[in-house]
Amino acid sequence: MHGVPHRWISWQHACYYYAKDQVAWSLGERAFTVHGGLNRVTGERSRISAASIIAIKGKAMAMKSFGQVPPLNNRELFHRDRQMCAYCGGMFTISRLTRDHINPFSRGGKDTWMNVVTACRSCNEKKSDRTPETARMELIYLPYVPNRAEYLILTNRRILADQMEFLAQHVPAQSRLHHKSAQ
Repeated sequence: MHGVPHRWISWQHACYYYAKDQVAWSLGERAFTVHGGLNRVTGERSRISAASIIAIKGKAMAMKSFGQVPPLNNRELFHRDRQMCAYCGGMFTISRLTRDHINPFSRGGKDTWMNVVTACRSCNEKKSDRTPETARMELIYLPYVPNRAEYLILTNRRILADQMEFLAQHVPAQSRLHHKSAQ
């Protein structure tokens, strides 16, 4: 069995897909069981057991959707950059981080994954409305666009081991998510 990761779903949605016989296949070492009400005729309690990774029947996700650019927000940006300032290399709490536009808006820069990095407040103020070159500040790392699997990892803090193993198979080898030294 294989497939590409698409999105996180709630346990309620997973139960819905199982109840509607819409699960094509499932993976994972961890399953959970949800108990429902009592059957009026048999008196038995209903239950649904669901795996931690499921594929939904129906139209397969087009590979182009797998390559779609995930939405950019500060939380995922800071996670992508491991909460490390791109200029001084310091590690900071999220409350002390900012989104820095490498090429500032005033110079035609866009708000895209490839034009933003994580910066501490001090470095962002020092760089101000300039490029790193004109501010004489070197980037310690380069920005990149996370793929769908990386994005799913970045957006969830409670990933089960089997889910992480499945997602990791879809993370590019050059991704910072593979480098333990960056953690």
